[in-house]
Amino acid sequence: MEVRQLRAFVTVVDEGTFTDAAIALRTSQATVSRTVGALESELGVRLVRRTGRGVALTPEGRRALSHARRVLTECERLVADVAQAESQLRIGFAWAGLGRHNTGMLQRRWTQAYPGSSLVFVHASTPTAGLSEGLADVAVTRREPRDQRMGRAVIGVEARYAAFSRDDPLSRRRTVRLADFAGRVVGIDLKTGTTTVDLFPADTAPAGAREVHGIEEWLALIESGEACGMTTEATARQHTRPSVAYRRVVDAPSVPVWLVWWRDDPPARVRELVAMATALYAETDAD
Repeated sequence: MEVRQLRAFVTVVDEGTFTDAAIALRTSQATVSRTVGALESELGVRLVRRTGRGVALTPEGRRALSHARRVLTECERLVADVAQAESQLRIGFAWAGLGRHNTGMLQRRWTQAYPGSSLVFVHASTPTAGLSEGLADVAVTRREPRDQRMGRAVIGVEARYAAFSRDDPLSRRRTVRLADFAGRVVGIDLKTGTTTVDLFPADTAPAGAREVHGIEEWLALIESGEACGMTTEATARQHTRPSVAYRRVVDAPSVPVWLVWWRDDPPARVRELVAMATALYAETDAD
């Protein structure tokens, strides 16, 4: 079965006759007849019958028509999506892009440097931020990728921030330390987060951990006061909430920010993207 056979069949139905379908498809009536006949042979049923006024669908033809239209619609979407890919670079992220300011600034600079092209940030709560799922061309991750099939580059580093509900006594401090988490419950996303219990010294470890799945569940847990959390600076800047206080953890190690892509299928201008994002982080650090 071929797409051209489905297109011929649908056009015959829409135009009403094989002659008019041939005109619409810019081919001969004999070619249209052979093409529709080949589709009928493939399916093993009769789809249309010629009448004195044109063509009539058989019961099997009526059922086939809706399927044929859906297939042709998907083919058109495929063509449009591929054409759009030339002008868009999709960047996946699980928790935060490049922070509230860096994300927007990168998009503006990219558009200025490459008119007609744009960066589209796509949220995906997966370990590879949508890269493995085909949702993104490049992914922002704060975990070093272990898949050797992935190209990668560090574009910057971010400080760690604690997150508390606004009525937590620690929210009144300007900064906190790892020891301040002792005896507390910490919300941890094992799949996409950057915090693990190994981060804390053994003698000042949290009392326990609550597993969450994604940024929204993590924020809801903190807002309720049932747990506190630790994240990177980008989350603190991108996901502000009136009921959540972010405070820098002064003695926690910083977090590298990676851009990753498929090594054997790198998107166009990925090197330029890495250079621009790296420069933006350097400027932020200087400020």
